[in-house]
Parts: sequence; structure tokens; C-alpha cells
Amino acid sequence: MHHWRRDVVELAALFTAVAAADGVADLVGHGPDGPALLVISAVVLAATAGFHIWWSRRHGHAPPVSDTGARSLPDGQQAGPSEPSPETPETVPGESTLWRMRTTVKDEPGSLAMLCTALAGRQVDILSLQTHPLAEGTVDEFLLRAPGGLMASELTRAVSLAGGHDTWIERADAHDLVDAPTRVLGLAARTALDAAELPLALRQLLGRCTIRQVPAVPIGGGRAREGVPVEGVLEDTVMRLRAPEGGVISVERPYLPFTPTEFARARALVELDARLGPRVPHGRDVLTLPEGNEITVRRADPRDLEAAREMHERCSQRTLDMRYHGPVGDADRYLNHLLNPRFGRTLAVQTASGRLVGLGHLLWDGDETEVALLVEDKWQGRGIGSELLRRLVAMAAETGCASVYAVTQASNTGMVAAMRGLGLPLDYQVEEGTLVITAGLDVDVDVRAMKAEAP
Repeated sequence: MHHWRRDVVELAALFTAVAAADGVADLVGHGPDGPALLVISAVVLAATAGFHIWWSRRHGHAPPVSDTGARSLPDGQQAGPSEPSPETPETVPGESTLWRMRTTVKDEPGSLAMLCTALAGRQVDILSLQTHPLAEGTVDEFLLRAPGGLMASELTRAVSLAGGHDTWIERADAHDLVDAPTRVLGLAARTALDAAELPLALRQLLGRCTIRQVPAVPIGGGRAREGVPVEGVLEDTVMRLRAPEGGVISVERPYLPFTPTEFARARALVELDARLGPRVPHGRDVLTLPEGNEITVRRADPRDLEAAREMHERCSQRTLDMRYHGPVGDADRYLNHLLNPRFGRTLAVQTASGRLVGLGHLLWDGDETEVALLVEDKWQGRGIGSELLRRLVAMAAETGCASVYAVTQASNTGMVAAMRGLGLPLDYQVEEGTLVITAGLDVDVDVRAMKAEAP
């Protein structure tokens, strides 16, 4: 609003400069080198004027940087408050990254304060902190929100300089924002409703790990395996717990040792499961097949063992061979394992009269998940297998599985068609007539559309 004052000053300066130039011209022009001096003066004035114009445009009349929050960029440009600055990417507001980090420090006063000070110096926000006491030292587990441009290596170096060692770090997501007590209570509630949730709850409690449950007596019979003490066993990256119905639950996490605190939490979850005893959700869906017959889809458990054996007797040799890939006599031995919710989830299909005509299994195989189907001959070709498979894959997607695989014979066109009908990316591997089809679930799977409220 003071532009008119600047204009008056510039006009007065212009008149003064003209008068001075006229006087100099009269004085110099009558000398021996007058013309040459006038030309040199004109060049100097032109250069001065050009420099003034460039300087004015570069440093115009914008407010100071500190007034706008802008940061300097090369070539005199300005970046607004929301624009990234190449010199200081770690201070970009509005951009951040979540990290989960563990580090071991000495168990002495001030060690945690040094870590927090080092993180604060990098503008890192500590969202949550858990401590895991060890015999010597303490493992501190952080959930951090760091500036988007701050690399994991920089975080690790800062922690190391502050006294941390054996540091482990990985990217986190929004699910990690739930505090530990709330997460553990949620896992306990899921386990209380369904015995099949125990392996999944342990995996979510402990992070990326491989969980295997070994029965007390081998599936095909034979000598019982050696068990573990009631209190379990913790060996660095492996923990072994006594399964509620016998046998051993083995949990392995090679990339990160388990702490006594994690071991105690896992053992408490298994003890809760043992106290609650066998349990399976009772939900069921009644579906109408294209020809008008009604079928019921529900969860199965060991109480369906006799009905499953009877269905085996009604199935043809070819159907059983397609399903079990071995001697049919072994099928009955496997049924106890397949129907046990500790090893996965099983869906049963029964007719209006209550006869069992189909079984679909979702089996936890360490850190992988297998799907398997068996439909009685007279009920094949009616969409029952596809319905079971769709529901099983939806269950796997809900539990966070990255993929599911099916093992069958290369001539089993029905299973191949059912897998292709999922609309998911598939991988095929064939070896000596055995076909393994893997469906990737690390895409946006519409679980609701696939599940159709599966029990």
C-alpha cells in the first residue's frame, strides 16, 4: 500500500540523475577524450541498470522466508509450506512413515532417556513403547512415526549411537496403532469363539512366524512323539508349547528371537484355549442349487467323523484317488486330523435329510495354507465344490493369508475349473502327474462378495 511513496522516490532519483548526467556531459564533452569517456560511461550505466533489474526480480518484495514457512530452493525459487524441500526431506510436514523397532539396551537408569532423546533429535514421534526385561539388559519395542524422508539405516544408526544394539526395524501399518493390551484381548476373544483361531491368534500376536502343530500320535499310527513340559520350552528363535489336546505347538521366528514376555503371552493364550475346550461356531447357511434342491453349509468338527466315513464309502475309487493322492485306506486315518479345528477349518455340505455329501478343508501348513475338496459322486457338477472353495478362500483372505494352494492330479479338471473360477492370479506346477495350483491373495480380494456370509 506504500507503492506511491516508492514511485515518488524513484522519479526524484531519475531527475537528479538526468541533471547530473547533463553537467558531466558538458564538462567532459569539451575535453580531448570527451567522446570516448561518454561511451564508457554509457556502458557502465547500462550494466548497472541491468544488474539492478536482475537483483530486484531475484529478491523482489516478498516477505522473509521465516514469515511464510517456505524453504529455500536452488536458483532462488521458493517452496510453499506443503512443498517438499530437497535439502530437508525429513522435515516435510504431512508426510510420515510408521516403523516397528526393537533394540536392546543396558538395564540401568537413563538408557531409555538416551534413546528417546536420539529419536527426538531426528523428529521421530514415539507412539507406543513396550519393555521386555531380559536377564541382562532390556528389549525396548517402539512403534514410531518418522518423517517420510528418514531412512531405516539412519534410525538404526541414531539408536546405535544412543546405546542400543541388536536393533531390528521394519515398516508398520495402521493395524499396529492398536495398543498391545487391546490387541491381546481381541485375540483372546477370537480364540474363545473358535478353536481353529489359535494358530492364527499366535501368528498375529508374535508377528511373522511359522506355526506347526504336531499331534501326540502320528496320523498314520506309530509311536507317540516326545512331548514338552507343561510350562513349555523357549529356545531363542523357537518356542514349543504343549497343545491343549496333546502334542506340541511349535513356533519359529528365525529373524528375531522371542523374549520371555512374548513366551508368557503365547503360553497364556494356549492355556486359555485349553480351559475352554473344543468349540466350533454353529452358524449355517441354507442354499438352493440350480435344480431346486436345498443344501446346508456349516462348519464341521470331529462329531462329523462317522458321517464323513459313510460318505467315503459312497464315493467312487476315482473320486477318492483324486482327493487323497494315495491308498484309499489311509483316508479314514486322516479324517480325525482333517476334522480337528486345531489344524484348520472344515466346511460340511449336507442335504435336507441330513446326509453329508461334501467336505471342504482349509488347512494351516506352517506359514502356508492348503485347500482341499471332496464331493460325493452323485452331487458333483452342481456347483457345490465351487461354493465350498469360494468360502474357504474368503476365510483365508480374512485371516491374512498371502496365498492358498491345492494339490490334486493333473487330470482333475473339476478342481482346476473351480480354482480358475475364483478370478485370482494362479500359479501351476506339475510334477509326475501331481498338480499344485497356488492362488495369490495379496491383491484386493472382495471378501464379502466371495464369502456370501460363509459360516
